[in-house]
Amino acid sequence: MKKIAALFVSFGLSVSALLSQSESKPNTFFPKKAFTEPQKKGNFFFFWGWNKEVYTNSDIHFSGNNYDFTLHNVVATDKQSKFDPNLYFGITNITIPQYNYRVGYYINDHYQISIGWDHMKYVMVNDQSSNIDGSIHVGSQYDGDYKNQDFTIAQNFLRFEHTDGLNYLNTEIRRSDMVWSNKFLQVNINEGIGAGVLYPRTNTTLLNNPRYDEFHVAGFGVAAVGSVQLSFFKHFFIQSEMKAGYINMPDIRTTMNASDKASQHFEFFQYNILLGGQFALYGK
Repeated sequence: MKKIAALFVSFGLSVSALLSQSESKPNTFFPKKAFTEPQKKGNFFFFWGWNKEVYTNSDIHFSGNNYDFTLHNVVATDKQSKFDPNLYFGITNITIPQYNYRVGYYINDHYQISIGWDHMKYVMVNDQSSNIDGSIHVGSQYDGDYKNQDFTIAQNFLRFEHTDGLNYLNTEIRRSDMVWSNKFLQVNINEGIGAGVLYPRTNTTLLNNPRYDEFHVAGFGVAAVGSVQLSFFKHFFIQSEMKAGYINMPDIRTTMNASDKASQHFEFFQYNILLGGQFALYGK
């Protein structure tokens, strides 16, 4: 996670340096006219794209009838779909890969507000080594009292995934600055912050319980984001985006019984490739 944080900070510093350079001294390579920013106030925009995630390890606490235990330092990955045009661009399949979509509005020429859905996926690595604290007394082979004991998370003990998915519904405010343009192309730098709720569909098989897989509001998240946007003919764009954030889910459903739950919190880093459009409202 230190490497992830360093990468994100480096990106932010590079953006700041680029902006300060363009403001503090004249550009000798491009004509001055190239940096005249178009009016954005009142513009509506939307985008759709795909993401890739990295997660920090987390402690996961499980509680219910006759059990209460914590698995420490649990490792998880995302679940990237192999590229297939029918999967990524087919109308009936486009929600299967990890995706992002967002709609927003420019409240002035630099600031935008938006709402979006980050459909991430989180898969606990099976058969990994961990440590366990707590007690289990449900009539299984894993019954006992544990105190920071070495423990292998076998598949017949637990399968734990937010794969349909780790859904982050969030609102963001971003600043947008154009750093170069000509008649056909504009290059914009965007940065901002956001917050929202987690609405995962958690696929869980725990101890002797049947598999459970239902949507449930489980917690909240916050994130910072930075992006580079290439806009074509003022209306269409491709955007490369990096996002880093924190997720806290104190109320994850794990079985058909509402008293069975899990909790965890972790940091994430997300990289996105996005396609979008922007248009003026009110006939501007």
